[in-house]
Amino acid sequence: MITPQVKSAFKTYWKHLRFKLSARDSFIFLFYYRFFYSPKEGCLPDFLSQYSLSKKTDFYVIQVGANDGITNDPIHKFIKRDRWKGVLLEPQPEVFRESLSKIYKNHPGLTPICAAIGYNDGSQKLYKIGFSTMRWATGLASFSEEKIKSLFDEGIVQKNCEKNGLEIPSDPDQQITSEEVKVISPETLIKTYSIHQIDLLQIDAEGFDLEVVKMFDVKKTKPNAIIFENENLNPHDLEECYRLLISENYSLREFGRDTLAVKKELVQFAHFFN
Repeated sequence: MITPQVKSAFKTYWKHLRFKLSARDSFIFLFYYRFFYSPKEGCLPDFLSQYSLSKKTDFYVIQVGANDGITNDPIHKFIKRDRWKGVLLEPQPEVFRESLSKIYKNHPGLTPICAAIGYNDGSQKLYKIGFSTMRWATGLASFSEEKIKSLFDEGIVQKNCEKNGLEIPSDPDQQITSEEVKVISPETLIKTYSIHQIDLLQIDAEGFDLEVVKMFDVKKTKPNAIIFENENLNPHDLEECYRLLISENYSLREFGRDTLAVKKELVQFAHFFN
């Protein structure tokens, strides 16, 4: 029987290999996605692929919560394949330093930033799983300590520990830790990096997705497309987010845990919402 430790070791090996191939812009990696990769018709990757290829000029993305830049990242392959430009934000210094900054080091026009998005420039306390730097753990970081505590109470942390052969420390101070991280407002971000268009606003904010949509003031910044996680929003916040986007002339569709919002003016993609 294959133990959780063996499974974890294999996943770690594959993750590191894929990361190296991408960071080096390996011919094998890029060749596969340019000439062999074909997403299932009608799925979210299919939209991203068609949308990216439809652009006659540069494709600009803002990604909030980029983490390591590749694991469970729906846009990584398209950033690499089609040489997207824009800004990727990840507030956790270690994740940024060891992963995100490295995987895009050879990608002109794309700027990884060690920061979170916020209404105002400054800093804020970020809470995280204190005993692991594995991707599942760093992906759960949140500005809400209560959110992190709920992950323990609901057994989500325990489940991931069992999968990866880890034990939860008995000391609560080791279970949850925090650090001050840099915060940048959308206004400063757009001005500093001379962002004149947002083809895609990609959000992974662990339950703060509605707030991020509000921060970007879509009526003013006019992202052509927005993708955010719906599963961590409570029903009231999700309904509010949908109402806001519909009022700004977006078509909406859920793809599992993700919601896609696209400006209705992009009529060539209307078939994704039929």
